[in-house]
Amino acid sequence: MSEATLIKHLTALEILDSRGHPTLQVTVILESGIHATASVPSGASTGLHEAAELRDGGAPHGGRGVRKAVSLVEGEIADALRGVDVTGQAGVDQRLIDLDGTQNKSRLGSNSILGTSMAVARAAARCRRQPLYASLGGDRATLLPMPCMNVLNGGKHADSSLDFQEFMIVPVGAPSFREALRYGAEVYAALRSLLQQRNLSTSVGDEGGFAPRLDGNEAACALIVEATERAGYRPGRDIAIALDPAASSFATADGYALDRSGGGTLDRAALLRLYDRWLGLWPIVSIEDGFAEEDWDGFVAQTSTQGDRIQIVGDDLLVTNPRFIERGIAARAANAALIKPNQIGTVTETIAAIRLCQEAGWGTMMSHRSGETTDSFIADLAVGLGCGQIKAGAPCRGERLAKYNRLLAIEAELGALARFGNPFRPR
Repeated sequence: MSEATLIKHLTALEILDSRGHPTLQVTVILESGIHATASVPSGASTGLHEAAELRDGGAPHGGRGVRKAVSLVEGEIADALRGVDVTGQAGVDQRLIDLDGTQNKSRLGSNSILGTSMAVARAAARCRRQPLYASLGGDRATLLPMPCMNVLNGGKHADSSLDFQEFMIVPVGAPSFREALRYGAEVYAALRSLLQQRNLSTSVGDEGGFAPRLDGNEAACALIVEATERAGYRPGRDIAIALDPAASSFATADGYALDRSGGGTLDRAALLRLYDRWLGLWPIVSIEDGFAEEDWDGFVAQTSTQGDRIQIVGDDLLVTNPRFIERGIAARAANAALIKPNQIGTVTETIAAIRLCQEAGWGTMMSHRSGETTDSFIADLAVGLGCGQIKAGAPCRGERLAKYNRLLAIEAELGALARFGNPFRPR
């Protein structure tokens, strides 16, 4: 340990996320003068068991302000970390967890804790004179993730006619990340052209996907296939579809209510049959949160019947929490996990969640949130930990493109060492 890597002070700032809501930016300043900054995202569709953000309440920003979090970072957290070595990430994060003292990080707030944890990781990379991905993952950090791009938005992400939250395109035929991003951007452009020709809205939802009024959820799949062909690609061979129904958002006491699309209310078995029928009709390779976060039986049934054909991803079900992931692995309730650092609250716990999945042979998909910033931390994290997949929204809007463009830069920097594969090929 040298004085150059020791924390001198922390500063914080209330900034705005991509939805115009307040969020937190944290800067770590070292004794050497090295400093690093990180910004924290925030979700609209959140799981019950996610780590808790700290918000101010009251009138400003409709109660969503984070000035209490700013004060905690610059006061109590800064005092606790002064003189601590940033190259010991696990020790820093454990100190933050112990300082908070709650199971869900509600006293200090997951935003205060995660912003600090991310800034510390970035400061450590600068001390090591390494890119962030290499500092996190070492020499093995060479795998570029497959981008899963949300091109049609529904649910809580947009005022559209779609019950399902995300319809994503996956460029499974691309030979490199650069080409995968190009495939996705060209299909996105073709989709915009189709919508314009049909006098449908090309306004976008929180994550950059279009939010048109369509005849139903399945019409979104048909539109993606048509846009794929218009862009000169082969559905299923070059471009596949991934879904995030976010079923918790339309779950009721009576079942799953597809009210927006006029699809009626389905019980668990009927919803499973709907997915099964779609798998026969559309080039779907992944379904995330096909059932509600408390419907473990639904996840188990889907994994049992469809998990040998597609990826079954747990998001709200697992909330990037090793405890829930262990339960999911034991119950065979999924075969992949979505990874959102702000669901769990520290870099160290996020890494533990990823490693647990990888040891079980599960897929891992790094993910943004609907309320994002231009911070590209998750791009480096995806490469550093070899996640293999990332979703950062549509190839549109600066806060989404920041992640994709960072991955382009990492790929170029790695040069011949860069690897890229299709995790959705049959195993």
